[in-house]
Amino acid sequence: MRPTSRDTRPVNLDLGTINLPVTAYASITHRVTGVLMFFSSFLMLWALDQSLASEASFNAVAAVLSSPLAKLVSWGIASVLTYHALAGIKHLIMDAGIGETMRGGVLGARIVFVLAAVAAMVWGVLIW
Repeated sequence: MRPTSRDTRPVNLDLGTINLPVTAYASITHRVTGVLMFFSSFLMLWALDQSLASEASFNAVAAVLSSPLAKLVSWGIASVLTYHALAGIKHLIMDAGIGETMRGGVLGARIVFVLAAVAAMVWGVLIW
């Protein structure tokens, strides 16, 4: 705190000690998944381009995508896309005036987290 100021707000915040609501975590995660989708789109477009080049390159991409690491990456991309889509739908519903209260926002965020976790498990079963 500055000795000459009457402002009693803290000068340096320790972000690790701030207790954020679940809606903040949902919002932050929505932004992070958007960034991850942007960067993963380059990988997916490259794989699509390679698979369409020739039959041999298609077989090569198919062989690469059957490896455990590629399946893990595919699962991650599918899970990120699903979470981002669910959170986007939640935002559209809130834009329509439903769930705009803090209680509604918390409920919506929890529903998105649960549905995204279930979807991630389903993606895992489908990919492996």
